[in-house]
Amino acid sequence: MSDDAVLKRIKVIVKEHGGQLALANAIGVDQGFISKVINKKQDISYYLISKLCFQLKYSPEWLILGTGDKMIHKPDSAKLITEIQMLRTEVDILHARMRAYELEMQELKEHGLQQRAV
Repeated sequence: MSDDAVLKRIKVIVKEHGGQLALANAIGVDQGFISKVINKKQDISYYLISKLCFQLKYSPEWLILGTGDKMIHKPDSAKLITEIQMLRTEVDILHARMRAYELEMQELKEHGLQQRAV
């Protein structure tokens, strides 16, 4: 999933609802929140995606993946959002673990260089 592709579809939703303020009012969030997402100052979150899908009935498959119908027609669409969020969380955890390993490797390399110098 590309955040740029999702952002493009969120911009379509903003336009369909008559702008950021109208969309914000429709889903019960602050217009500044929508603006931050649109301007890439805030990550696209599960919170926003769930509001767009559950309250406005946009299909999570269309919103997140860019495939299928734009609007929800199946009751199991919520399941797709949950599965994608779980996968995203797993990726975030793996990235954090990878970063920890990289730091550990850096420390080991530095420690090895220090011992060679002695």
